[in-house]
Amino acid sequence: MSAYNTLEHILREVLEVLKTLQEDWVTRSQFIKELRGVVESVESLRGAAVEPFGSFVSNLFTRWSDMDISINLPKGGYISYVENDHKQSLSKKEKKEEKDCKIFLLEDLQKAMLGGRWQMVQLIRGSVPILKCKSSHYGFSCDISIDNLESQMKSKLLLWISEIDGRFRDMVLLVKEWAKAHEINDATPISGTFNSYSLCLLVIFHFQTCEPAILPPLKDIYDGNVADDLRGERTVAERHMEEACAANIRRFRQVR
Repeated sequence: MSAYNTLEHILREVLEVLKTLQEDWVTRSQFIKELRGVVESVESLRGAAVEPFGSFVSNLFTRWSDMDISINLPKGGYISYVENDHKQSLSKKEKKEEKDCKIFLLEDLQKAMLGGRWQMVQLIRGSVPILKCKSSHYGFSCDISIDNLESQMKSKLLLWISEIDGRFRDMVLLVKEWAKAHEINDATPISGTFNSYSLCLLVIFHFQTCEPAILPPLKDIYDGNVADDLRGERTVAERHMEEACAANIRRFRQVR
């Protein structure tokens, strides 16, 4: 057996260990259901939606991957222009007030989670406030944020990209595991290495530069800006993006 065949055999064995089973989907769905119950018990979060994003949504997670959750506050499903343009248009005072509001809501959730089936419930007051926790029952960690709509759409974009060619998902899983083994898959301020989304972008770039190209330029999948286009009725905006991506992906497959 050649060195190439040996390496391919080893990588396929690694993938078999990393790839999720049906029970992993069930476990995470149950986790989300339990978290929804906790959120519903918090007065300041009544009516909020608990929605996953990240590797779980993009189907790029392993059996040991953490969960990413966005608590979307009730706005009648409408995304305003101010919400999308807040980084450019809001003053420093308004940005601080927005951040403080999210911290306040996460503190309320933190109080509700303490003493229950949750471990290491820690509030990270970064530029994007995050409540980190671990389920003592399910064994994996979770990062909870408020109104993280842009990240939710990026996760869906990665899902649609993975449907172009199955090798993308395999490569992402292997690269993430390699990065984890070398301790360069931690984007916290202390470490400052790659987060999982950055690793996905590296894999996308590699597949775009193969001959022939496995993936098209991202602008050929969606020629727009996620933050700018997430406006108005949320379901309409998301459906428009999904339809545009699906049409462009079909076009790429036909000419590939």
